[in-house]
Amino acid sequence: MTRLTRRRFLTIAAACMALPARASGPEIAHWRGRALGASASMKLVGVSPAQGEAIFAEVEQELARLEAIFSLYQPTSEISRLNRDGSLPAPSADLLNVLSLCTALHDASGGAFDPTIQPLWFALANGAQSPEIDVARSTIGWDQLRFDTSRVWFTGPSRGQAITLNGIAQGAITDRIAALLKARGLRNVLIDMGEIVAMGSRTDAIGWAAGIADPDGIVQHRLTLKDQALATSSPHGTRIGPQRDQPHIIAPKGTRETRSIVSVSAPYAALADGLSTALCLVGSEVREAALARFPQARIEFETLTATDS
Repeated sequence: MTRLTRRRFLTIAAACMALPARASGPEIAHWRGRALGASASMKLVGVSPAQGEAIFAEVEQELARLEAIFSLYQPTSEISRLNRDGSLPAPSADLLNVLSLCTALHDASGGAFDPTIQPLWFALANGAQSPEIDVARSTIGWDQLRFDTSRVWFTGPSRGQAITLNGIAQGAITDRIAALLKARGLRNVLIDMGEIVAMGSRTDAIGWAAGIADPDGIVQHRLTLKDQALATSSPHGTRIGPQRDQPHIIAPKGTRETRSIVSVSAPYAALADGLSTALCLVGSEVREAALARFPQARIEFETLTATDS
């Protein structure tokens, strides 16, 4: 991935709980701009342009704060400093929360979910050959990362260790924006930042409609969401490497992906995001064990790879 976002557009559609009766329909506040390095748009239904302006400013500020934690492309972000220095003092609560969930997902997936994959991802993305790839693979190991409230640090003997949270941070950021909007009085909200959070329902109270698309953008499955998050992962949805022949979701043990699309719903987007990433890489036995660890999550749609179907 070339940016933190998997998709190119961020959209937020929200409706107030109680909309005044208006012959011309409710007011709508619109915003377009940049967020997380990509084009972004927001729509707030039942909110005046003046009210929306203040909300949009808060969302922009929160997105900038979170990117300063999770971005691999900002040299001063928390992740970039950890990867550069091997240690990060005074980590933010947002980072620690995501790292704790990473540990749970790593354990539940039998090690398939491993954010220390970053050196291997970087090597493959830049067309490295076998010796360099072997060196990169030797740095992988979630058990070589430690964290507490005072710092995050690598413990392994290898230089060049690094992490990426691109398989989960998108969901964590979506959750934070949802919390911000809820705190501002918006209860019926649909947020799509690559991962989806559906709070409440549309004004007709039947829930929010969502579609799950394949890498070509063709909708394969439709569903209705209410107070749920939805995340979809596809290893070949983005291809890396000079020949664009490598999947962007990579198994740390060198095994190939088992599913070409996995879409997961869960109570919050970070969990849905991390699970959809992990479940692309595991067999059926590990898949069922992982889902048992998170009983409020479920697979909404999946397709096997060509050799596994």
